[in-house]
Amino acid sequence: MTIPKAAFSPDLHSSLVENLGLAIAEGTLAPNTILRLDELEAQHKVSRSVIREATRVLASMGMLESRRRLGTVVQPEASWNLYDPQVIRWRLASAKRLDQLRALNELRGAIEPQAARLAAERATLDEASDLVSMAARLWAAGQRGDQPEFLRLDIEFHAAVLNASGNLMFSQLHNLVAEVLAGRTQHGLMPHLPDHEALQLHVDVASAIQRGEAGPAHAAMSRIVEQSTEEMGDIWSSSHSGSGDSRAREGPSVRTAD
Repeated sequence: MTIPKAAFSPDLHSSLVENLGLAIAEGTLAPNTILRLDELEAQHKVSRSVIREATRVLASMGMLESRRRLGTVVQPEASWNLYDPQVIRWRLASAKRLDQLRALNELRGAIEPQAARLAAERATLDEASDLVSMAARLWAAGQRGDQPEFLRLDIEFHAAVLNASGNLMFSQLHNLVAEVLAGRTQHGLMPHLPDHEALQLHVDVASAIQRGEAGPAHAAMSRIVEQSTEEMGDIWSSSHSGSGDSRAREGPSVRTAD
């Protein structure tokens, strides 16, 4: 019996984008693999319009490229938009998640301390007061072990520091930082409860910004990022010692480009 192809729908489109994006990030669909639209259509039982729209989205992220007389070709990581939140999530869901988190934390280490320094020089009184209030609520959530609330406030706090820097390019990186903070929690790469130093450092950042002390704000934020990297490495090493973390994913019929 022939299974009818589904018409275009947002759910089918999103599902196909997710499946292909994860497969590319994982490496199941390796660089230079050629995807045939008719093969994708047959395998996923969706219409050609769904296939075309899904591959268009992935092409906009640099993960696929359409080549004349060849087909749709999977691109190497260097071509991807590595700042796209969806690409970040897919890379965090892959077996290379620790490398992704480490790279993101290195980027944070270059940006967030400088943002804290600038915030100490440029933040308005209201922005500084809000940061102090957020740090206090963050402390309370950590002390009572409310991990969802702690994560929400942590994301809000770091976004507020970026925004208070007065640098719009820094401000627009808040989604990237949010993906790091959420990803390390989702994948069990941070303690269930933040330790005293982590809580105190957020208070130190907010207090330094409120006092207009650029050097201490920079130093405290640097330590936050350093501690995050240390915790992730320690947890990963202890929980994955001697074991792999790869997951096979079913992919479409493909061949490799010359």
